[in-house]
Amino acid sequence: MESVGDLLGRYTPKEPDEIALVKQYVADNFGARAQVAIRGNNLVITVSSAALAGTLRMRLVQLQEFCKTERKLILRIG
Repeated sequence: MESVGDLLGRYTPKEPDEIALVKQYVADNFGARAQVAIRGNNLVITVSSAALAGTLRMRLVQLQEFCKTERKLILRIG
């Protein structure tokens, strides 16, 4: 029987596709990093600057189509 330590040592968590796609979109289009979290039916996107958040706000529909998600996208600066 394997120990919990052995099982956890082999465990590699995989982030949901929506999160990976948001990060990819921000990196490819703006050369910036974004932190993304799922909170209920919302996708919370945290970026480092207000300018980037404002630009992303204008592209929310395009971003939502790129991610193929029905979740509400929320932008935060942090």
